[in-house]
Amino acid sequence: MNPGTRKLYVSMLAALLAISFVIAGCAAQHQPVEEQPAAEQPAPEVTEEAGLYTPIYKPNGKETAVFKTSKGDITVKLLGTDAPIHVGNFIELVRKGFYDDTKFHRYIESFVVQGGDPDTKDATTEFVAEEGAKPDGQGAFGTGGPGYFIKGEFDLEKNPNKHVEGALGMARSQNPDSAGSQFYFTLAPVPSLDGGYTVFGVVTSGMNVVNKLRAGDVIEKIVLSGMTE
Repeated sequence: MNPGTRKLYVSMLAALLAISFVIAGCAAQHQPVEEQPAAEQPAPEVTEEAGLYTPIYKPNGKETAVFKTSKGDITVKLLGTDAPIHVGNFIELVRKGFYDDTKFHRYIESFVVQGGDPDTKDATTEFVAEEGAKPDGQGAFGTGGPGYFIKGEFDLEKNPNKHVEGALGMARSQNPDSAGSQFYFTLAPVPSLDGGYTVFGVVTSGMNVVNKLRAGDVIEKIVLSGMTE
């Protein structure tokens, strides 16, 4: 191979390698949303000193919740028999009015719509909508909570409920015991979340409303029924 041909060959090889690196980089940046940790609630790590909160309310398995939103009502059967800690915690927060006037802050088509961040109360609907519409679904909200954490209940042997369409699940960070107040509704079956995130309810009426929800929509109030006083 003469010097001129060798130089041309080396130049072509370098160009091909450069193109391959660009393609690989693009592929890494555009992974399907479903492959990312979903409905995640970034939060400080739970330490042994901080401990985990155990709700005082003990579910009887008959509780239901009606989410009164700016798009309409959603009725949910709470799964207190399978996820007593999550349901007990949720009921206590509802009774305190914790969720009143909060806004859904995250929406990903055919995946989840997420709410329960108290920091959205004082934000305008327009700002929350703008933040929640960012391509990665992670805007300015997603770190607020009640000031404590609860233990995860996603062991499928103890809690066999899966992420079917209309499942009500609890958001958390990388730590399995870092859920607090943020929740999400699944907009389609999401089996990749099974065994990793706690399902503590399922929509029994108003799935058409769930499908209309977007970031910025308001939870005006949540009404409970079937509770043990």
